Amino acid sequence: MKTSEKAAKAVALLEEYYPLAECALHFEGEPWKLLVMGRLSAQCTDARVNTVCVTLFDRFPDADALARGDLHEIEEIVRPCGLYKMKAAQIKEACRMLVGDFGGILPDDMETLLKFPGVGRKIANLLLGDIYGKPAIVADTHCIRISERLGLTKKGEKRPEATERALSAIVAPEKQSDFCHRLVMFGREVCSARSPRCGDCPLAGICRTYHEREKKK
Repeated sequence: MKTSEKAAKAVALLEEYYPLAECALHFEGEPWKLLVMGRLSAQCTDARVNTVCVTLFDRFPDADALARGDLHEIEEIVRPCGLYKMKAAQIKEACRMLVGDFGGILPDDMETLLKFPGVGRKIANLLLGDIYGKPAIVADTHCIRISERLGLTKKGEKRPEATERALSAIVAPEKQSDFCHRLVMFGREVCSARSPRCGDCPLAGICRTYHEREKKK
């Protein structure tokens, strides 16, 4: 099976397994919130970010309020997310840029998004896919791990940008964003890092790692 065919099959199987593809970050459809939450999610669970941001967004209800907020207060709120001093400074500055430089409208191109403090390609792709519905591969840990196991990327591939490039070439543009959301759900529930449930896996039939293990038995 060609890699592109395998990718299409994986997309179809996950669509059936997870009919609803939802972002794990509860940003309520507000672009500035996803910008903030995306940064806070680095080296932190989405569940914790969601919990912390209930307090953060209650205290600072819009981007302008967060941009004008007291840095020490922001630090204390986001402390549970780790790296809190850097993250607090970056989300405050990102909101300042959003309001002051872009009139509160989130840019819709990668080059400009990467100018925001703390925003790398992963967060930029998340924003492009979820806010603007553009083709976007969010190469997080689940995406990287599962793509390598399935055989959508080369063996041992751990580089986010290499995974992004590989999947962008073989996953239909209109499917990319939702596919990545489904990979997150799948990675948490079935194809975990340490204890994958291969016996219950709906993708076992197309999984390179599963077939290699079976041959060794």
